[in-house]
Amino acid sequence: MVVSALRGALGFLTRLRVGHSEAAWAAFRGSPWAFPLAGYAVGALLAVPFALDALPPGTLALAYLAAVFAVTGINHLDGVADVGDALVVHGDSDERTRVLKDTTVGVGAVAAVAVAVAGLVLGALGVAGLPTRAAIAVVVASEVGAKLGMAAVACFGTAAHEGLGSQFTERASRSELLPAVLVALPAVALSWPTPAAAGALAGAVAAGFAAVWRLRALLGGVNGDVFGAVNEVGRVVGLHVGVVAWTLS
Repeated sequence: MVVSALRGALGFLTRLRVGHSEAAWAAFRGSPWAFPLAGYAVGALLAVPFALDALPPGTLALAYLAAVFAVTGINHLDGVADVGDALVVHGDSDERTRVLKDTTVGVGAVAAVAVAVAGLVLGALGVAGLPTRAAIAVVVASEVGAKLGMAAVACFGTAAHEGLGSQFTERASRSELLPAVLVALPAVALSWPTPAAAGALAGAVAAGFAAVWRLRALLGGVNGDVFGAVNEVGRVVGLHVGVVAWTLS
């Protein structure tokens, strides 16, 4: 069950060739805790550039950005773009949802993606200035926290319509968030005794909860784009809060 759910999570969240099967997909949809569990694996891969601490910070940041897109693809960033277009609409939730489904790229999408990528690069530059262990811890904890945010969407969100989002929300209950939290908590120890990893995890989770709370109100529910946007926002905020936590410690 655990292996199958993790395989389904990695198949959904990354471009890794783990194979796709209905059994793994079904196991994942019914297991919100698989989101943060997969976050450890994804975070470890994204942290590889920071093990090469002899490289200049700018090069490390670029390598990290390349790793993000190589490992996770751009599907979640597409969610940021769609949500960005929906947020700039002056209208009710139905109008925002209509724009969310529209394939036309508007200024809201461009601005949202630009801010997300800039935030990611600037966060990576900050991480590049940390000691190697702290840098790796912040990257991994940010990824785990971002995935815990996605688990929160599954457990607390109500699908706006039938689609990818409803496949998660219809099978998850609020009580199932607790196992996901327990899976994510060990990430805080990655940078012990400094609070860098704890800050990264807390920042990513807080950003995810804030995003899902706001987007649920604006859109009248959640969908696949909201899952993607929560992931990207959580990762960016997690990196920055992790760096700040280490700096102040």
